[in-house]
Amino acid sequence: MKIGVALPQMAPGYGPGTTLDWARRIDAGPFSSVSVGERVTFSNPEMVATLGACAAVTERVQVLANLWVLPQHPTAMVAQQIGTLDQLANGRLEVGVGVGGREHDYRALGADFTGRHQQLDDKVAELKSLLAGKPPFEGADPVGPACVQAGGPIILAGAMGPKAMRRAARWADGVSGFSVSGDAEEIAKASRLADRCWAEADRTTPPRKVSGCFTALGVADAPKVLHSFIARYLGFLGPELAEIVAASARASSPEVLADILDGAERAGCDEFILVPAVTDLKFLEVATEVVAARS
Repeated sequence: MKIGVALPQMAPGYGPGTTLDWARRIDAGPFSSVSVGERVTFSNPEMVATLGACAAVTERVQVLANLWVLPQHPTAMVAQQIGTLDQLANGRLEVGVGVGGREHDYRALGADFTGRHQQLDDKVAELKSLLAGKPPFEGADPVGPACVQAGGPIILAGAMGPKAMRRAARWADGVSGFSVSGDAEEIAKASRLADRCWAEADRTTPPRKVSGCFTALGVADAPKVLHSFIARYLGFLGPELAEIVAASARASSPEVLADILDGAERAGCDEFILVPAVTDLKFLEVATEVVAARS
């Protein structure tokens, strides 16, 4: 199982040097990917620009958009951004897409929050057509630039439940899931669901399976830091529910993280993403030791 690291873009203390410092250190470590997520009405930097910076200063790791809330955006613009990022990364780009769950982000971008699941299906079909070089309408030139990867990068679906997974099985190359607690059975259940939906859709290639969890390493009072981070990040759910979810997190020590990684591998994960709750680069030192001990 590969192990990637997300930038700590949602954590307090993210500053002007954080993107490049973290991207370079991730590229130099035993990690498989550097990833960035999308959120608008929060304190994080914008996803596409941040991915571009990561692509420019890395050479080895995959550059993962995890994930693009596709219904919020004009599809042709996303196609152009994907082509640009894939060129910057020289073919190392992977793209996760989903519907998100934050109505405020949709409102801030002037997008329609209703019917977003069908919007996602339609926009993925349009996106694939554009990335394959077909013009957006009759008489137009194709959207450029062309991807280094013929036809564009692989597309992962941020699908969790049965309905979303069945829809994803029609068009995705795999799934990008998440488990706040890093629970092996929760991850295994999602893995089995993906396999079943892909089989029911008569897909001949099994789905690529990505998961992850929030993690705090290399700082004092790591459990408290992790809890505070999650409660703040999930505040849109309401304070009571955010606190309940935050209480389930446990990846705040090397020993627990190692156990989570072992469980995720047994559960069928192809790649597991560590999502840092801290901006201190000590996180990467500790994570490197955990990953090295598994090899």
